[in-house]
Amino acid sequence: MEELTRLFRLAADHAADYRRSLPDRPVGAPPDQAALTRAFSGPLPATPCPAEQVVTDLLAAAEPGLVASAGPRYFGFVVGGALPSATAADMLAVGWDQLAFNAVTSPAAIAAEAAAAAWLKELLGIPTAASVGFVTGGQAANTAGLAAARHQVLADVGWDVERRGLLGAPPVRVIAGDERHGTIDRALRLLGLGVDAVQPVRTGPNGAIDLGSLRDVLKAGPAGPTIVCLQAGNVNTGACDELREACELAHRHGGWAHVDGAFGLWAAASPATRHLVDGLELADSWACDGHKWLNLPYDTAFAFCARPDTHAAAMSYAAAYLVGSGGVPTGANLTAESSRRARGFAVWAGLRELGRDGLAALVDRCCALARRFAEGLTAAGFEVANEVVLNQVLVGFGDDARTDRVVDAVQADGTCWAGGTTWRGRRFMRISVSNATTTEADVDRSIAAITRLAV
Repeated sequence: MEELTRLFRLAADHAADYRRSLPDRPVGAPPDQAALTRAFSGPLPATPCPAEQVVTDLLAAAEPGLVASAGPRYFGFVVGGALPSATAADMLAVGWDQLAFNAVTSPAAIAAEAAAAAWLKELLGIPTAASVGFVTGGQAANTAGLAAARHQVLADVGWDVERRGLLGAPPVRVIAGDERHGTIDRALRLLGLGVDAVQPVRTGPNGAIDLGSLRDVLKAGPAGPTIVCLQAGNVNTGACDELREACELAHRHGGWAHVDGAFGLWAAASPATRHLVDGLELADSWACDGHKWLNLPYDTAFAFCARPDTHAAAMSYAAAYLVGSGGVPTGANLTAESSRRARGFAVWAGLRELGRDGLAALVDRCCALARRFAEGLTAAGFEVANEVVLNQVLVGFGDDARTDRVVDAVQADGTCWAGGTTWRGRRFMRISVSNATTTEADVDRSIAAITRLAV
């Protein structure tokens, strides 16, 4: 046991040292991928190796290839860092090594999920009776939500998709904005509906769905099972669909309303931005990430469903050996995983650390810093292409080739990290402000670096 304590302390001490280094270390200096591959490669040893030596070797091999994505100047892929308490809770979860299948395999894991789920619904304004599946990310959350939608819209016309499959089933039409996230299309492929089921809806100037176009597509038919995919937080612009009107339209035509709110749903947690997602409670299912704006460790996300029985019917299974199955759906009954890690501990810890006011302040601060980015880069003579409504900023540096050169130069420089994207046929730098530790000084330092590298 003394050796185990020394081993765990070695890992924890290194993790703490790494996190302390984030404000000062290069954010994304290009690694020598060949050297990294060599460091991890070689023949598998025939004899066992002491655990402490394995960890020491892992630290040496990995360190040159780590990206400071948990740091305050990483603005790529709409990801946050990981709050201290949530990180520590995740370390404990690994140490406890709990199987979060149900309350028999880990009573504590399921209790933590239940408590965190109640807080999440309260913070986001989702109906208290909704079910919550703790999943890996936005892809899994959208897939679970659309699986529930597929189940219900086909059940409404007398078709049991879980028993009979899709062969011979009534066709399901999926209505979605033409700027939907790619995980929607992949979920449709995984669920057997296919991307050809999508009837696209025009989006407005900032990327939110056009209600007139949605109305026209719904009216045009054909009548039958219908799923309407809405968005809270366009991945490029941050724009949110007008959820109240869109959900009402979907329901008026007998459809299921699903909201992809991977990061934008967190707007509901702040009084200053809550109006952007007005009416979200009218939807039937919602997808939301915790490892984005909530600043929880990977992989943490949530699949909410207003109809828990439908959610469980779409995702659960039963077997004679599964003690504790049945009853109120929890744990693995709401996800596509059976051997689930105990994500609820970190979610519970992160929400406790922030509290209601802390989460609202985090959302407000990131939005203010995004506006600071936009103002500073506009003042430097660059084009900000979107209306900055949340934490997303699109910046152009002239023609597409020059924009890509600036993005590459910024990533190589290491002061900050931002990605490139294509929006409305043009290339832009995409800046996503999601980290709880980012400050005005970090933004100003990043603006100065981008300006220097863009000359």
